[in-house]
Amino acid sequence: MVVRELAAFDVKSLNPNADLASAAKIMWDCDCGAVPVVDDDRKVMGMVTDRDICIAAATRAAVPSTIQVKEVMSREVAACKAEDDVRTALKIMKERRIRRLPVLDAEGRLAGMLSMNDLVMRTDFRAGAAVPGELFLDTLKSISAHTHEPVSA
Repeated sequence: MVVRELAAFDVKSLNPNADLASAAKIMWDCDCGAVPVVDDDRKVMGMVTDRDICIAAATRAAVPSTIQVKEVMSREVAACKAEDDVRTALKIMKERRIRRLPVLDAEGRLAGMLSMNDLVMRTDFRAGAAVPGELFLDTLKSISAHTHEPVSA
């Protein structure tokens, strides 16, 4: 199965000069946890997540509407192409420990997003499954693994 058969293609994006309140509004309206940040040519420059917004709001003496997306976005963005095999996308997600992957068109512009939610709905543990269960579970375990020891209260 290829990525274009699973990904969402009605994807909202942000300009790097947008504010975090605008990013949060998109996440609320679209029921998502990440928004791609693109330039005027729709080339992906970064990603901003709900976690980025929460951490910025909690650690700065500023309200989200005064903080620009470019100040908190992740700049090293992994992506896949719409024609990539789903196994390729899962490998990228596993290696980079990410739950959402921008999908690029042939010119390298943002076309859609592939999320773990998109994948889980087609995951099965039978031969010939669109998303092989073992591969999905292995990817999810890698993404979810703690990077340091949890702090106990």
